[in-house]
Amino acid sequence: MPYGSTISYKELGKIIFGEKNLSSQAIGRAVSKNKLLVIVPCHRVIGSRGDLVGYAGGIDRKKYLLDHEK
Repeated sequence: MPYGSTISYKELGKIIFGEKNLSSQAIGRAVSKNKLLVIVPCHRVIGSRGDLVGYAGGIDRKKYLLDHEK
């Protein structure tokens, strides 16, 4: 995901797995296993309505990183 961009869990699932009906929760579980939070920029993955959800570093840090990248 390019610097300064975001993508929803659902969109990410479609990119990785094509049109298979994979739930956003399944993608969220996979993303939550990321141990390299900034190197593998999972803070850029957001909810389908643009909400900030599910970041191992905390929602405040996710918001900070996304704001910093604008």
